Amino acid sequence: MAAGPVCNQNDEDPENPMPSMMRRLPVSLALCGLVLAGGFAAPPARAGVASTASGAAGQAQPAAQVTPHGLPGAPSAPVLPDVASYVLMDMQTGTVIAEKGAMLPRAPASLTKLMTAYLTYQAIADGKLKPDQDVPVSVAAWKAGGSRMFIAPGMTVTVDQLLHGLVIDSGNDSAVALAQAVAGTQDAFVQRMNAAAEKLGLTGTHYSNVSGLPDPGLQTTALDVAKLSRAILLEYPGILQISAQKHYTFNKIRQRSWNPVLFRDPSVDGLKTGLTDAAGHSIDATSLRNGSRLIAVELGGPSWASGTSAIEVLLDYGYQFFQDAQIAKAGAPLGEMTDTHVTPERIAVGAAKDLVLTVPSDSLKSIKTSLHLAPNPPQTLPKGTPVGTISYSLAGTVLATEPAVTLSAAHPAGFVTRMMRRLSSSL
Repeated sequence: MAAGPVCNQNDEDPENPMPSMMRRLPVSLALCGLVLAGGFAAPPARAGVASTASGAAGQAQPAAQVTPHGLPGAPSAPVLPDVASYVLMDMQTGTVIAEKGAMLPRAPASLTKLMTAYLTYQAIADGKLKPDQDVPVSVAAWKAGGSRMFIAPGMTVTVDQLLHGLVIDSGNDSAVALAQAVAGTQDAFVQRMNAAAEKLGLTGTHYSNVSGLPDPGLQTTALDVAKLSRAILLEYPGILQISAQKHYTFNKIRQRSWNPVLFRDPSVDGLKTGLTDAAGHSIDATSLRNGSRLIAVELGGPSWASGTSAIEVLLDYGYQFFQDAQIAKAGAPLGEMTDTHVTPERIAVGAAKDLVLTVPSDSLKSIKTSLHLAPNPPQTLPKGTPVGTISYSLAGTVLATEPAVTLSAAHPAGFVTRMMRRLSSSL
């Protein structure tokens, strides 16, 4: 193999102390006051309780419509001049809290292995692989350049061990072995990588190999890395049991995790790093503090120290100034509609599903909820019939719009009932 930049070559000791650029401040969860247009009263919602997931279990949901750092009450996003691009995303809602050059094309280096891991976990979930299944080591895997977990033909190595080597050691050899185990060949696996990227909406990503070694056809963006990380965490959270480990020993060789933030911040438990000359020092980190999980991605930093500091600045910013708030609860009445043509005449109306939004912490009490009923509803109203919309806004900016549905059933009123109502209304 021709000599070239080494993928994920660590050039600094991640265990050296580093001053924090921002003091971590705990975020207190406040109650979100909801004001309904038309004078309807709404019960307060508990902040940060329920998920917005509404499809198949584990399926990633779209982000909220509004980037919250542009809303009233939110301080300016971090500048981070040494970082080419970054994204800070809330894991629960998928909302981008802060970003810089989010769609700037970048070489991903070993962040490529996130997709390799995603497809491997998918194969396990589909029953095509088992974690304790032995995987043959090919010559191609053995000869993979760059960072390795040091497997060789004739060794006994399991899928689970290869995943450890992939995530912790950033092994290019483990990436090749897993790709061959899942798809037969690396080329076939790359095709699956690109198909998965398209399905996940990673519009700025294209894969040309399974490990991240430099290639002109290999690129991604900070936003795509965050989206992929969120998909992995939602669908296969077991990866955190691996990515949180600071060391891994295979075949009596002990290697330290390439993720330097693990050694700085006890709330960080993943996910991956990457380094080539073209990519710079790139870190994809996820953190869990007080029950809230954020994903911070920085691409193109000049060193591991600067990249670690950038990640800490992003995480501190997100946790200090933003929080997830449950602003709608499925089945909770937000108002009622009146229709003399149906029985009962008054029907409670509310949200079809739970809604959680990521918003500036200081703005929670200012969120306004407006119920808009559509004219001429149908005369047969099964429970859950859409009869309008509910909009949630902050200082005139609409955060989200969701269907308003009936919370109980109604059926056409009889002739006598309609006549009695007309007489009553005319008196």
